[in-house]
Amino acid sequence: MAGTLVGGAALGAVFGEFLRAVEDVVKKTANFNSILKQLQSTLDRVTPTIEDIEKLNRLLDRPERETAMFTDRLQGGQSLVLKCAKVRSWNYCAKYLYARKLMALEKSLLKFFQIEAAAQSCRDNKNVLVVVKSMDSKLDRMGTMGGFGGCCDVPSVRDFVVGFDEPLRELKLKILEGQEQVVVISAPGGCGKTTLAKMVCHDPQIKEMFRDNIFFVIASKAPSIMVIIEKLFQHKGYPVPAFQTNEDAMYQLEHMLKQIGPNPILLVLDDVWSGLESLIEVLKQQKSEIKILVTSRFEFPRFNSTIKLKPLKDQDANALFRHSACADHASSTIPPDIVDKIVKCCRGFPLALDVVGRSLCGRRKEIWKHVLKQWSEGQSIFESESNNDLLSCLQTSLNTLVERYKECYLDLASFPEDQRIPATALMDMWVELYNLGENGEDAIAILDELAKRSLVEQVIIRKDASDVSGYYNEHFAMQHDLLRELAIHQSSQEPIEQRKRFIVDIRGNDLPRWWIEQGQHPIHARLASLSTDEMFSSNWHDMPLPKVEVLVLNIQTKDYTLPQFMEKMDQLKVLIITNYGFCSAEIKNFPLPGYLSSLKRIRLEHVSISSISNSILQMRNLRKISFIMCEIAEGFRNCTIHIPDMLPNLAEIVIDYCNDLVEVPAWLCNIRFLKELSITNCHELIAIPEGFGMLHNLEVLRLHACTKLLELPKSIRSLHKLDFLDISDCISMSELPEQMGELCSLRNLHMRGCHGLSELPCSVKDLKQLKEVICDEETAYLWDQYKFDIINLKINVLKEDVNLDWLHDIQL
Repeated sequence: MAGTLVGGAALGAVFGEFLRAVEDVVKKTANFNSILKQLQSTLDRVTPTIEDIEKLNRLLDRPERETAMFTDRLQGGQSLVLKCAKVRSWNYCAKYLYARKLMALEKSLLKFFQIEAAAQSCRDNKNVLVVVKSMDSKLDRMGTMGGFGGCCDVPSVRDFVVGFDEPLRELKLKILEGQEQVVVISAPGGCGKTTLAKMVCHDPQIKEMFRDNIFFVIASKAPSIMVIIEKLFQHKGYPVPAFQTNEDAMYQLEHMLKQIGPNPILLVLDDVWSGLESLIEVLKQQKSEIKILVTSRFEFPRFNSTIKLKPLKDQDANALFRHSACADHASSTIPPDIVDKIVKCCRGFPLALDVVGRSLCGRRKEIWKHVLKQWSEGQSIFESESNNDLLSCLQTSLNTLVERYKECYLDLASFPEDQRIPATALMDMWVELYNLGENGEDAIAILDELAKRSLVEQVIIRKDASDVSGYYNEHFAMQHDLLRELAIHQSSQEPIEQRKRFIVDIRGNDLPRWWIEQGQHPIHARLASLSTDEMFSSNWHDMPLPKVEVLVLNIQTKDYTLPQFMEKMDQLKVLIITNYGFCSAEIKNFPLPGYLSSLKRIRLEHVSISSISNSILQMRNLRKISFIMCEIAEGFRNCTIHIPDMLPNLAEIVIDYCNDLVEVPAWLCNIRFLKELSITNCHELIAIPEGFGMLHNLEVLRLHACTKLLELPKSIRSLHKLDFLDISDCISMSELPEQMGELCSLRNLHMRGCHGLSELPCSVKDLKQLKEVICDEETAYLWDQYKFDIINLKINVLKEDVNLDWLHDIQL
């Protein structure tokens, strides 16, 4: 694409005038006839391209300055052609001179299209890749919350799967040839129901039949019909209506399905709980060509077509366990009889085999024997008979964890089931609860260890982010619902007043009876997690939690009121509010009152901030605040308060995917002790105030993927402590400040994807502390002339890794 090569009304007009001038001169004079006709032919060939580019540039709103060079060349060419018309036929000297000039003009135009145009076209293609990558990243990121784009995509299947060939054949037959609309996969937890459902969705025959109409929805214990339908609308790219009732949602769904056309639909409802048959019946009636695949721990006699998934056979169970435990490795010294006994104890449950296998991988023979002894003496820890054996195995696996890792594993239950857990949220918690390092490396090491044991699954959207910059906003963990239940059970062994964790899932407005009966008796938990659904009306009952240090609020309603008993949390250090609903949530009694002066970390995700009060700006202990996918522009704009020494201990601000942010607020520049500022994926941000240079203590500045940001402020020269700068994928940035060389402490610069940069300011040669530049092939050459000025400078060229396969299906 050459969308920025030519375009805009000015260029289109200039090109048209030039072409008409050539045509007129060809008609009026015989001089230079052959040369002018060749020039006319060249211009005729590029006319359709010029028209397309002009149209695209209007759509893309590209600035005219990008085409100034070509505009000047066309105007010069027009002037030359008009002068040729005045040359007399007898003036051989002038004819020779102007003939050479015309031939030079045509050659220069050809060169421009063949070389310069190609270079700029390459740049534009890279810009498209950056935008696509940003969109893809955003869709993945938005998938952390129910109801957003990408959440109905079929998850991938793990690499090593055994024992599912026969169930897969049976399931495919029921879906492709069976007469029943509803097919149920029923089995106890950990048997692989979800794995089988994912496998059939990825099967070539299934994909050929249903094409783009495969929806994978995690239903959970109490799904809302409106939330499920919102997901279906968003997944198909349709505007999501504001449903008033369930009936309204069903009516809108019926219309959407008609728009999809006659093509069949496969709807997967994963992890459906008992009592939800009516919801399945309602969905079933919407379209005769719809197939509904249900996975559940329960059986549904109403639906005749059921596959009862059984535990793995001995041979398959042994293969899976040995793969997970690396028992077949040449260095393994574990006797085969011990391996066989442990496999037998796992009762063929794939989850148990995988978790136990990974927990024993690389351990001494004595540990394996100790596990066997525990199992021989242990008893069931859960009431559910179907899960007794499985959960007994899983609990024993936890005993191999060191105490801190076990505590961190139990903390994961603070977040809803079947949702991605942001690693940065865990870091905020664990820094305060366990005194982990603030750089996040300790927390990531813990997640890695838990992942090795299959206690969590790690999801990394932007794989290079943490590797090269210690940036973990694209890093998540996911936990199997059964493992979350195990964590909650483990945390509930002590009397409620003595528990370390207070974890409650509230459905509707039904508070647990024990909560009401608890009355004024305090609970001494250090961590509290309160999860509410879209029907919750914020009618809280008092609950004294005087020792809570971390409060996690998982919400889904559009309007939410913070619980009144927060007033008594005088030891609260971390507040995490995450909205998993479709629409941004407004916290009615936010900003926070002054009594929460002990807070050190605030993390808000997918909420709307309409004001920032004096009480927040005077939080003397606040060290970090994060806004993720929030609507913050109005709140930032309305904040006109100037407080000397405001937020004196605030060291880090994170603003990620806040797409209503157009300009960084000037008051932010008054936070004098700020050390780290991350404004990333804010695609409407265009300007940073000149007062930015007042942040004299800033050490880390991330502006990744602020795709409309035009420039850095000149005052950046004053950031003499800045060590790390990330402007990668700032595709609209066309130049760096001349004063860049005054960043005397800069050691790391990330500028991959900055395709608008054509040169560097000469002052970069003064960046004597610069050790590494992360860039791509298109920007690496800019540093060639400065390699000898900056000793030990390493240019690290990273290649793009963007999947554009989904573009093939777009119809323009």
